[in-house]
Amino acid sequence: MTARSLHSLAIAGTLAGALTLSFGHAARAQDTIKIGELNSYKTQTAFLDPYKKGWELAIEQINAKGGVLGKKLEVISRDDGSTPGDAVRVADELVTREGVNIIAGTFLSHIGLAVTEFAGKKKVFFLAAEPLTDKITWQNGNKYTFRLRATTYMQVAMLMPAAVAAKKKRWALVYPNFEYGQAAVATFKEMLKAQQPDVEFVTEQAPPLGKVDAGAVVQAIDDAKPDAIFNVLFGADFSKLVREGTTRGVFKDRTVVSLLSGEPEYLDPVKEEAPVGWIVTGYPWDKIKTPEYLAFLTAYQKKYNDYPRLGSIVGYVTMTSLAAGIAKAGSTDTDKLIAAFEGLKLDSPFGPFMYRASDHQATMGAYVGKIALEGGKGTMADFKYVDGATVLPSDAEVKKLRPVTE
Repeated sequence: MTARSLHSLAIAGTLAGALTLSFGHAARAQDTIKIGELNSYKTQTAFLDPYKKGWELAIEQINAKGGVLGKKLEVISRDDGSTPGDAVRVADELVTREGVNIIAGTFLSHIGLAVTEFAGKKKVFFLAAEPLTDKITWQNGNKYTFRLRATTYMQVAMLMPAAVAAKKKRWALVYPNFEYGQAAVATFKEMLKAQQPDVEFVTEQAPPLGKVDAGAVVQAIDDAKPDAIFNVLFGADFSKLVREGTTRGVFKDRTVVSLLSGEPEYLDPVKEEAPVGWIVTGYPWDKIKTPEYLAFLTAYQKKYNDYPRLGSIVGYVTMTSLAAGIAKAGSTDTDKLIAAFEGLKLDSPFGPFMYRASDHQATMGAYVGKIALEGGKGTMADFKYVDGATVLPSDAEVKKLRPVTE
């Protein structure tokens, strides 16, 4: 055989291999529905490690039952760099390089807003899993963006009856100085002032996220001599506030209302120093006894030999929501998926909820109760589940809050 013949055979073999590989990729692509997911995994591990476990469990269960529309779900997950610029770049890579037309995730509110804007410009379906700022579904909302988690407005509204019942006049406010903290405090002030016109806000402490000088903050609170404290710090900032404030006796004989502080991802690190009596939103993972929740709990513990955190619930329901929406749409076409999500009703470990057509906000609620100490660690007591639908504004009110719909 001549050299030319050998060369021709080699080229033919290479082309055949390339075609086989190409057809293989195409076949797999036709057999799967790809979902792009991005989040701040490197910086927000307490919430997002359990969150990832939650969505991985959901994908495993969905695919074990045959997937959606006869196809398996495939999640392509990326870290969003914990900055708006990086998050938009990652979202764009998921769309352009990976070919997804459905994206989900984000944790921090300012990053969720950046991806919301990206989704609107690029006309890509986006399910914001965790970011809490109201702007995602109201002021900055667009037709392509939906949100799962109960917002700052919703959770503050859930806490408001306890804040009003405390009948405290002088309040100190503590919050991380970025979109989530600013939004939560603005809502708290507005709601409390409406119900208690003589209220005074005697100090506002707004440290940068992740950089709280807890000693200075609690001293400033104490110096202002408040009757009550509204706290919005979370994660490591929350731990530092609790430890420093407890050491100095700043919380003693003061009502404390605190957003998110009943979540195990934030209670667990403070252990026996958990601030007993604080009124909080959270997740009493070991005390919920509904059948739908116990089914989730059993499956989660079997897979991971660990207990779920709130992030686990959010991750799990993010993917079950997408599966339900795609099934209802009968397609992954963006416009059909949007139409399917508007009014979409589904079940979750917390019970049934829906995505509202008016603002694309889910009605999944949250637990409200008090922090208690059991077995050397914090938990929630005297809690109740508050349905998100009961604290959201009406569709007519939403029209005033949501000027942009496209």
